[in-house]
Amino acid sequence: MINNRVTKLFGIEIPLIQAGMIWCSGWELASAVSNAGGLGIIGAGSMYPEVLKEQIKKCKAATNKPFAVNLPLLYPSIEAHVQTIIEEKIPIVFTSAGSPKKWTSLFKQHGIKVVHVVSNVIFAKKSEAAGVDAIVAEGFEAGGHNGREETTTMCLIPVVAESVSIPVIAAGGIGSGKAMAAAFALGAEGVQIGSRFVVTPESSAHINFKNAIVAANEGSTELTLKELTPVRLMKNKFYHQIQDAYSNNASDDELKEILGRARAKMGMFEGDLDEGELEIGQISSAISDIKPAHLIVDEIMQEFHLTISQLQKY
Repeated sequence: MINNRVTKLFGIEIPLIQAGMIWCSGWELASAVSNAGGLGIIGAGSMYPEVLKEQIKKCKAATNKPFAVNLPLLYPSIEAHVQTIIEEKIPIVFTSAGSPKKWTSLFKQHGIKVVHVVSNVIFAKKSEAAGVDAIVAEGFEAGGHNGREETTTMCLIPVVAESVSIPVIAAGGIGSGKAMAAAFALGAEGVQIGSRFVVTPESSAHINFKNAIVAANEGSTELTLKELTPVRLMKNKFYHQIQDAYSNNASDDELKEILGRARAKMGMFEGDLDEGELEIGQISSAISDIKPAHLIVDEIMQEFHLTISQLQKY
């Protein structure tokens, strides 16, 4: 058990948070991580309002520990999701993809703690000014949607930690206890891990996607589509269609047409490894197996404590 500002804020045993990833993090994964002592998160960005309600009820039945909901602020039915979160008395919300200013005060009026995901110091300061309780500082190694600045986690965490007074949670390229220890050395008080938890039996990702992650090598992902919304993708047929479009000087509208609709669902949830959008982080090259979430949590924490004890010898 670790006693710091992050564990106290969330009422959890260890400052390890599972990222709220679209199409990959439903109630099974969230409850498994929470039951292991961390904080599980339901990724609401891929869910219709009625689906989110069902996921929350199932998560409550599977764990008596705190869990959170990740809410992308650009979600089209955000008002319905906000109402669900309030009605279901979700204790913690992680917001992303937008400004937290509009919804933070409402959540806090209902006793809900708010954490916002940022990719630079400017957004970190604005988030603190908006009243959020903590910040996730995410480096560009992370999978999915990302910052245009391409600031790495090692460069981002120290400057964000120095610029705000609220707790900072590190994200991006973290999938081991050693990486967690490094994040703490840089000023973080917790870590948020996404890609490693995709490759678990509890993840709602398709087995084809999980197997592709296990087979990934260095250089298998790239940050692209910066003209629209930057996203780190695994290189596949769809990715190469995007690169061909860039070679032909495609306009933003032409890129949007290639992206189409439901590409992420097609790839990550339905398992189409050719035409689907496969969002995963650089850490995928270090993932070599599929194992239960609680074992991943245990292994990361054991390695974290071992690393800290070894460093204390110097």
